Formats: sequence, structure tokens, C-alpha cells
Amino acid sequence: MDKRTIAVFDFDGTLTTKDTLIEFIKYACGKRRLYGGFLLFSPLLVLMKLHLYPNGKAKEKVFSHFFKGWEYSRFKETGRRFAEEIEKMRNEPVIQKMNQHLRQAGKVYVVSASILEWVQPWCEAAGIDGVVATEIEVDADGVVTGRFSTPNCYGQEKVNRFLQVEPDRKSYVLYAYGDSSGDKEMIALADVGTYC
Repeated sequence: MDKRTIAVFDFDGTLTTKDTLIEFIKYACGKRRLYGGFLLFSPLLVLMKLHLYPNGKAKEKVFSHFFKGWEYSRFKETGRRFAEEIEKMRNEPVIQKMNQHLRQAGKVYVVSASILEWVQPWCEAAGIDGVVATEIEVDADGVVTGRFSTPNCYGQEKVNRFLQVEPDRKSYVLYAYGDSSGDKEMIALADVGTYC
């Protein structure tokens, strides 16, 4: 029996040409708040780049600074509208590869460290089968707490989360596409891994 085919794409820097977290903050909060916030967190971000502070914790602190206290309905709607902005950041050669996998009737997933609320609307419009992304915590009153409800979907966590969705690894041929060190574990898991 022929194995089915699954293709997994990273989002930021792979399907897009920019980091969508930065672009989403700019879209939702304005350039002035974006630059002020990143100036505030610059020492932490330097430590993160030097691998002296965990990537996920740094990202959660930045996310909390900008979005803690937002009504979830407002956050989700902003993410839905931002999906239209993502169209301006398309990495066309990789989008073509993604569309090729979609035409061949294989299953296509996006596995991303970005936040589900803006990755998923874009992916649904593109016809992608499934999205695995970082998820945010919302309290009982429908307010964004500023914390993540899942670990940051980066590095080994991408593999862990993907295998929760597609656990029978021997039943499919896996293609993986990424652009950074955060994708190396997923690319290592794949039968065919490509850095874009």
C-alpha cells in the first residue's frame, strides 16, 4: 500500500518574508508602541539571541507587554483582519511549493511559533489542512492573560505538537520546509527536508 504524503511548512520567513509577530504588533498597536516596547525589551532580546535566555519566555514577555488585558474577541478579530496584511508578505517561491503539494492531494500543515489567531485565518483561506501554532491563554472573562497556554511552538516543540496530530510516523512520507534553527528538528524528522 502506498504511503500518504504530508508536507509541513514553517510560517515566518518560510511562507512569509517577514516575522509576523513584529508585523502584527505594528498592525495592532502602531509603530510607536512597537519601537518603544522593543527598546524596553532589547536587553532581554540580546540575551535570547545569545542563547542565554529561553526563546519562549522572552516571546511571552513581549507578547504580554502588548496584549495582556485585551478582550479575546478583539484580539481574534484583529488576527483575522491581519491575515489580509500577510498577503503582502508572501514568499512566492515557497507558496508555489505549498500549492504544488496541495494540488497533489497530499496533506499540508503549517507548524509555527507564531500565534494561532493570525496564522490560522490565513491558512484557512489558502486551503491548508491543519495549523499547529503557539496558543494563548484566555481567562474565564474572555480576557487575554498575556501568557501562552501551550509551550512556544519552536524547535523540538514543533515536532512534539505535530506528532500529536499525525502520530503514525511510518504511515506517511514527510516533507518539511523551514528557514531557521527553530526548524531543524522538524527537518530532521522529515524524509525530505528543505531550508528555504
